[in-house]
Amino acid sequence: MNEDQVVKALAALAHPARLKAFRALVVSGPQGLTPGVMQEGLGIPATTLSFHLKELSSAGLVTHERASRNLVYRAAYDQMNGLLGYLTENCCAGADCAIPSSSAACC
Repeated sequence: MNEDQVVKALAALAHPARLKAFRALVVSGPQGLTPGVMQEGLGIPATTLSFHLKELSSAGLVTHERASRNLVYRAAYDQMNGLLGYLTENCCAGADCAIPSSSAACC
């Protein structure tokens, strides 16, 4: 992932409704969720959810495909892992970042 992609992904996740939707898709696993199921579970109005899913999709964090009459959305795990990898690739100057039980902070 390059810096521009990371900034776009973080910007997409920087909204409570988008973060909730993305987390719901991550939890749902590879089977994904339809907007109707997400709307019920998250309590987000359909038009609002549609807007947020579009933003997540534009950032590359979500994919969708048509299944019969429904769209099924899924977390883009490769992008998610790329984002996490980018954010942690130089963590603790290459040292083990495991937090010792007696300390609350790494590094």
